[in-house]
Amino acid sequence: MASKEKLITTSDLHILGFRSMFLQASFNFERMQAGGFTWAMLPLLKRIYKDDKDALRAAMVDNLEFINTHPNLVGFMMGLMIAMEENGESRDLIKGIKVALFGPLAGIGDAIFWFTILPIVTGICASFASNGNMIGPVIFFVVYVALFLLRNPLTIAGYNLGAKAISQLKEATEAVGNAATILGITVIGALISDYIAIELLPEITVGDFTVNLQSDFFDMIIPNFLPFCYVMLMYFLLKKRVNPVTLILATIIIVLVCSFFGIL
Repeated sequence: MASKEKLITTSDLHILGFRSMFLQASFNFERMQAGGFTWAMLPLLKRIYKDDKDALRAAMVDNLEFINTHPNLVGFMMGLMIAMEENGESRDLIKGIKVALFGPLAGIGDAIFWFTILPIVTGICASFASNGNMIGPVIFFVVYVALFLLRNPLTIAGYNLGAKAISQLKEATEAVGNAATILGITVIGALISDYIAIELLPEITVGDFTVNLQSDFFDMIIPNFLPFCYVMLMYFLLKKRVNPVTLILATIIIVLVCSFFGIL
């Protein structure tokens, strides 16, 4: 596949980095950050596919799929994906890279920003502020703004990396796409155990022994089996085109009823 003409400028990437700040503006429990992600990418996608409405539509559909990653690092992934879109890479490869990256970037971003930099800075600044020193809140504000401004250089870095790596990716497009898809599925599987918790409360008493259905039965045989089954049920119903809002409301009702009767 021949490389497409370079259409994306540094100014476009700065705009993309700025728009990535609104990643969670339309956050929802069906697709998480997908709406904000697509909105941020849209101007650049329109520039790339200005003469191909079908390709633009396909790119928008892919970007509207579920994503939940770290806001400060999402620009890096956006830049990488834009480079691949611009070069005309296959939709499967672009989707695979996206699914493979958003989970690890979320973990890395949480560890660096939420669990390391900000707690340390907050502790130092709180110490200054407790002594009536105005330098505390000033430092915290400067650091917080700096973290926001990092989005632009990270977006440009992602784009440049994508542009340089495309020639290597094209040599093994199918292998990379399959590997990225497998890694993405693995990440989603791990997210199921972290995000979804189902614990059965009933206990069965046999003579002097009491067996807890959750800890002594399901967890002993297949840990996280119930969350897996429920996710597969939701997936099956979604494939049958059941409205996601209906599934969310049904889940809430099931939880309330089961909680009332002491099942969950």
